Amino acid sequence: MSSSLADDGLWCRRFHPAPDAGRRLVCFPHAGGSASFYHPVSAALSPGVDVIAVQYPGRQDRRQEPPIDDIGLLADRIAEVLGALSDRPLTFFGHSMGALVAFEVARRLERHGNGPQRLFASGRRAPSARRDEQVHLRDDDGIVAELRALSGTDARVLDDEEMLRMVLPALRSDYKAVETYRSEPAAVVRCPVTVLVGDDDPKTSLDEARSWDGHTTGDFDLRVFPGGHFYLADRPNEVMTVLSEHFTSAALSHHA
Repeated sequence: MSSSLADDGLWCRRFHPAPDAGRRLVCFPHAGGSASFYHPVSAALSPGVDVIAVQYPGRQDRRQEPPIDDIGLLADRIAEVLGALSDRPLTFFGHSMGALVAFEVARRLERHGNGPQRLFASGRRAPSARRDEQVHLRDDDGIVAELRALSGTDARVLDDEEMLRMVLPALRSDYKAVETYRSEPAAVVRCPVTVLVGDDDPKTSLDEARSWDGHTTGDFDLRVFPGGHFYLADRPNEVMTVLSEHFTSAALSHHA
């Protein structure tokens, strides 16, 4: 796999560059989300960890590009870029749709021997746990209603018609990608998987979260937090503690 520096800059955002960091965290946004969602994570972990937030096409500074409405195609593109960033150990963190993208990118990188040390899958049921959802087929008002129900989008965006018109195409595309995604039978990663979920998440039951155990041949860990689909916005310190524990453990293992 190879990637140009231009692709790296297009897909990867470093809000707090950490060139001397020994480890790298790659963060994958939720449906309708952008790289900036992970700015606080970058601030909290730098300079000890090189935090990269993935920017999907169709949003923010990539708004002029057509969004990708297929998880597999999106994972192909991102894997090409990350394949050139294997100079230090990778860890993946994906929330909601981002958890599926991270899973599929990890599978692709593992085929080339440079997969992540661990996958953190947040707020998303296991790849094999299917629900029949059709949000992407709703009209614009229906999609906005879904956003309000999940409480993860700034109310100022939802109440700003001009801003909504800008984000809805990417959002609809993301929902289509998630809702038409079908995991390959018995698809697994070799790396350990830690699942984080809110105990009142309407999108992911605890049983659906536990089903991730069947998608890794490595260790499995489930962390449950008070809250709904965007529990991590209300529990940032607790989530950062989980990530910090991982990086501390990884560093100790490296020096052992």
